[in-house]
Amino acid sequence: MADTNDLTTANYQALAEFRYQIRRFLRFSEETARKARLEPQHHQLMLAVKGAGEEAGTRIAYLAERLQLQHHSAVELVDRLAKRGLIQRSRSKEDRREVHVKLTRRGERILKQLTLHNREELRTLAPALVRTLKRMMVTTLSHKVKKQKRASAAGT
Repeated sequence: MADTNDLTTANYQALAEFRYQIRRFLRFSEETARKARLEPQHHQLMLAVKGAGEEAGTRIAYLAERLQLQHHSAVELVDRLAKRGLIQRSRSKEDRREVHVKLTRRGERILKQLTLHNREELRTLAPALVRTLKRMMVTTLSHKVKKQKRASAAGT
């Protein structure tokens, strides 16, 4: 664990700004999903399915990991989206215990619209997000260099 005495105001400011920029985007994305009558987690699951690519054979375990959920919670989300006709599931031919998930045409259409809105918002937020990431890198690297200098000085 890092020594808390090594943290500077700049470290806290950079992390706070980074979290703020991420939260701005997430709030936008969540609101956009709700306007499309989807819960944000439903949108995230659909995006994970599409992002995995068709050849990946998206399994529930994969979706649970991508959404950082317990397996049973991912199953519940899949059930809800399947009932709404946004995704469909099928059993693996190799292992009947495995369930694969893919978007329906309707799910594809809705996800495409959400993705277009999110992409446009990211274009707007990108400069601030990039500046924030650079600032975090600078404060992290600066900390690392100072630590190495202290270690070198202590060793001589």
